[in-house]
Amino acid sequence: MIERFSISQPMVFSRLTRLAQITFSAAIALNLWVHPSLAGDPFRTREPHQIGDKTEAAFKAIFQQGDYPAAERYLKEALSSESNEPLAYAMRASLAYANNDLAALDNYSRKTLETGEKLIAADPLRGNLYTAVGHFFEGAAVLNREGTVKGAPTALSRLRQVYQYLDKAEAISPRDPELNLVKGYMDLMLAVSLPFANPDEAIERLETNAAPEYLANRGIALAYRDLKQYSQALDYANRALKSTSNNPEIYYLKAQILKEQGKREKSQQIMKEAIANFDKALTKKSQLPGNLVKQIESERNGAVNGLKNIGG
Repeated sequence: MIERFSISQPMVFSRLTRLAQITFSAAIALNLWVHPSLAGDPFRTREPHQIGDKTEAAFKAIFQQGDYPAAERYLKEALSSESNEPLAYAMRASLAYANNDLAALDNYSRKTLETGEKLIAADPLRGNLYTAVGHFFEGAAVLNREGTVKGAPTALSRLRQVYQYLDKAEAISPRDPELNLVKGYMDLMLAVSLPFANPDEAIERLETNAAPEYLANRGIALAYRDLKQYSQALDYANRALKSTSNNPEIYYLKAQILKEQGKREKSQQIMKEAIANFDKALTKKSQLPGNLVKQIESERNGAVNGLKNIGG
């Protein structure tokens, strides 16, 4: 396991902290309304695990609707009434990271870890899974607090623990959909960050064993985007949109892919489509964090300039 982190260690964890804000949050928060008949478990058709109603509502708000203010309201209730559910703390830690709230990130990272560890006795699979998630966020908190250079040794130690606990969870149920979604996202980010790494295994993990399907598709789209394989990335972004057509972040992802594809192919039509998707995302900017809105607006402006450069 340690060999995974022998190359470009500070760079690897730096990329993973970005994942906490943009994609890993999706992997750990996981929309619970894709299959509502399962009473809180969208991952398993057999032996479902129960998760609290307020936590479910928060997931629905952020990952199906892309509505961060609603998610914040539901999470406030969840942390009061469902205090033994590590998923709620993991989601709150992710939002704290996105908002650069370091005090909250420290607090909810610790709570994710503590509740994950407590859950191991009753539910070893999910307990080990969210203990891994807690270590991940604590590593991200160290890097935010101390910087990449100073914080790298501690952060990389945390990252090793992440994979130790993921491996324990995988030993219990290697085909578990929730585990494979989280681990698939993690492995993809390592694959696109490390030289000579092969993302095929992680992509296959998401395609064959992860659920809900739209989050697996989103993760694969992100991977292909970072690998500059834009046709494949666009295909999976469109698949994700079929189930989350009201989520502005998916239109943002699609816009990013189209923008890079348009630049590569020097295509006015593709660049215009990218701008249209940035605009779709911005129609719901009141739902999104302010720093994310600024980023979308900046990238949209870049697409407009790119269109001018290719004669549009």
